Amino acid sequence: MKIAVVEPLAVEKAQLDKIISASLGSSLKDVTIEHFAERTTDEAELIARSKDAEIVVIGNVPFPRSVLEKCPRLKMLAVAFTGFDHVDVEYCHEHDIVVSNCSGYATVATAELAIGLLLAVCRNIVPSDNATRTGGTKAGLEGFELSGKTMGIIGTGAIGSHTARRAQAFGMKVIAFSRTKRDNGLEYKSFDEVMTESDVISLHVPVTAETRGMIGARELGLMKKSAVLINVARGPIVDNTALADALNTGKIAGAGIDVFDMEPPLPDSYSLVKAKNTVITPHVAYATAESMLKRAKIEFDNIKAFLDGAPTNVV
Repeated sequence: MKIAVVEPLAVEKAQLDKIISASLGSSLKDVTIEHFAERTTDEAELIARSKDAEIVVIGNVPFPRSVLEKCPRLKMLAVAFTGFDHVDVEYCHEHDIVVSNCSGYATVATAELAIGLLLAVCRNIVPSDNATRTGGTKAGLEGFELSGKTMGIIGTGAIGSHTARRAQAFGMKVIAFSRTKRDNGLEYKSFDEVMTESDVISLHVPVTAETRGMIGARELGLMKKSAVLINVARGPIVDNTALADALNTGKIAGAGIDVFDMEPPLPDSYSLVKAKNTVITPHVAYATAESMLKRAKIEFDNIKAFLDGAPTNVV
């Protein structure tokens, strides 16, 4: 059986080999593994790398139907990522292709960046850095404290819950809205109540038909003018044109955004690039040395489970 790792997993090969050996164990004798060192989004190249494999390993590279149709031997698509909206899951289900993800590998990393973005926005860290480097002073850079403020968590899965605990450590009150209420000690309210009452809104939901565009002009209009929006979830959850307008017209105070409705690099014309009081990062929340190791282990544990006939983390 052939396994094609069609994009790099951000782990040094020696470390990756140890992880693969530990995860697959005796199954290694029954597989061949081909690694590709450079990421590509070219469909013809993706087909060339994948067409002879029974198991294909990807990260967040788009893997649409047009590629899947040219992979007749494919039995498992192992997604080394939490989100899987870049994969045509419907096609995979129609053709009995197992799709697994690596949910949980970036929980800590993503929650920490959510708080990092919030601190950067509320304490003007980026403009303060720029001012200091260019002979400026603290004039106009007064920030605000998190202690005593209210954070609204939209989506209280693992990452949302971890973010809530970190916010509480700063002395923040946390209220939450989630499709599934959990016994986690958080105070749950309606969506509109959370949007209206919070000083900070932090988004932690996947992209679905229900969540796509869930934060638009109406929802931004519910927020306090002093409020900050944090998005380390998925870009299409937010209407980023409406968000840029809300920032530029002072309808909300600031935003920290790691995800967009396209993958970086962003064009200069992108609405949030020049939006006021905004800190943007290039979809980096999941990317720490520790999370990449966790991801590789989960990925090859998923493959071992599939080879053993008991797939895990199936989406």
